[in-house]
Amino acid sequence: MENKKIYLASPHMSKEGYEQEYIKEAFETNWVAPLGENVNKFEEELAEYVKIKNAAALASGTSAIHMAFKALEVTDGDIVFCPSLTFSATANPIIYQNATPVFIDSEEDSWNMDPNALEKAFEKYPNPKAVIIVHLYGTPAKIDEIKEICDKHGVPLIEDAAESLGATYKGKQTGTFGKYGIYSFNGNKIITTSGGGMLVSDDKERIEKVRFWSTQSREKARHYEHNEIGYNYRMSNIVAGIGRGQLKVLDDRIAKKTEIYNTYKEAFKDIPDIEMQSVPENTNPNHWLSVITINSNSKVKPIDIIEALEKENIESRPVWKPMHMQPVFKDYDYIQVAEKSVSEDLFNRGVCLPSDTKMDKEDINRVIEVIKGLF
Repeated sequence: MENKKIYLASPHMSKEGYEQEYIKEAFETNWVAPLGENVNKFEEELAEYVKIKNAAALASGTSAIHMAFKALEVTDGDIVFCPSLTFSATANPIIYQNATPVFIDSEEDSWNMDPNALEKAFEKYPNPKAVIIVHLYGTPAKIDEIKEICDKHGVPLIEDAAESLGATYKGKQTGTFGKYGIYSFNGNKIITTSGGGMLVSDDKERIEKVRFWSTQSREKARHYEHNEIGYNYRMSNIVAGIGRGQLKVLDDRIAKKTEIYNTYKEAFKDIPDIEMQSVPENTNPNHWLSVITINSNSKVKPIDIIEALEKENIESRPVWKPMHMQPVFKDYDYIQVAEKSVSEDLFNRGVCLPSDTKMDKEDINRVIEVIKGLF
């Protein structure tokens, strides 16, 4: 008989059924789409959770990044500084706006954008239109240093907090440091609406404008009047209902993700070839994914771990392949200060381990035993 499947990260609805209550209410009032009370309340409740003034509920994290660039008037020929070590959804919207990404290497502490490489990028390209950073796998970037550099050059900062909802830096929520922050509620995120995203900002006028653009830029007229190009980017009332229910269990999910991370850390502490992604000073990650790196001299390679887990019906994956290594982005500049590329090194040595909040102790031990058996 095949072993029970263990997922990397899968949707986890609340045992209390909060999501069902909000969805039921939407059905009973016939507010299934496109907007409604759940959308309004989800925006308010998410903004209250992260302590920011305004939020726009959108179809995806990617559409939220796109709208952030549009709100900053990023356009043809503009340069945007973007981390190389991320998922392509961070970079794709730069291209949507016909702008030019310049990819920045990571630093070894948090694995996020290296402030020194960012400074070097400003020396080469003094007038970028925006900087976007990522809080990789739920671990906050060096926000103070990065924001100081951006402020010094008068360039707005966007935080791609798709992976880091609930993570804090010096007690403040990721996604709330820059001009705009974005969250994702994709199926594998710490809370999910099946698909969806949120753009947050203290700038009320711009968030209202994003809501307008995202509703096909329909003017207030009796007929359909459009003065600007619009987008079908608004979240539906059903999806927002799932989000409202999920938000109630976010703290529980963070606690479980942290428990999974600490269990792996304890289990692998005596294997010198394995190192967990570290928890940098002043940060409380949400540990969306628990990630290890394997010593480059180890006889066991990342692919050996991935394949051994796969044989046991356990899902894992490599670390994100850096954007500057992706065929679609091969013609864009890449800035590094370290002698060897940190993002490439992490990609070559990293493995994302199962971090599913439905895992029990037996599941986690199965993962640990497979990996330990290789060493």
